[in-house]
Amino acid sequence: MLVHPWDAAATDEEWRGFLRERDFGQLVAPGRGRDLPVVVPTHFTFDGAATVWLHLARPNPVWPLLEEHPRALLSVIGDYVYVPSDWNANPGTDVTRGVPTSYYAAVQLACDVRIVDDRAEKAALLRRQLGHFQPDVEREPVTETDRELPGIRGIELTVTSVTAKFKFGGNKTPGHRQELAARLAGRGGPLDAAARAHLLRRIDPADS
Repeated sequence: MLVHPWDAAATDEEWRGFLRERDFGQLVAPGRGRDLPVVVPTHFTFDGAATVWLHLARPNPVWPLLEEHPRALLSVIGDYVYVPSDWNANPGTDVTRGVPTSYYAAVQLACDVRIVDDRAEKAALLRRQLGHFQPDVEREPVTETDRELPGIRGIELTVTSVTAKFKFGGNKTPGHRQELAARLAGRGGPLDAAARAHLLRRIDPADS
């Protein structure tokens, strides 16, 4: 992923904060010597620091790849919007020659993989996920005797490096970004408000 200096995460807290509010991404397992990786869309839970947990069904094709090479990438994107060419044209230039772009947040976690097959650990993993995804739903606690456990395997991901990109007009002047924020507010698309919040948050107050 290309990350220009103006799109890079300002701090570790920026990408961690983004992940704390998200719980679905794509697990990418390269294996060894294979033509293509296996890519698995999946829910996950993040501890807010450097560990991610998830579980998958035993028939999932990802397991042989993780066993031969216990490394994976977890890719999470969000708050993506299309920016039309006339919006993106720099002030004072011909808007008919403007170049469209996209705004988005993307975090890619390079991870060491530990496969979890111990029944007690799998039960704890499921309890953690249920506590995150449905904290208000009454359900019997998962125990190591649960009959569903043999049908799944757990994964613990330990983050070893992070590539984070917050592409929200960082190469534009503060005045132009304020104008872009107003356009996003006026359009009111499904993710425009979230993109606008990123855009405004990343304007340096000293430049305003």
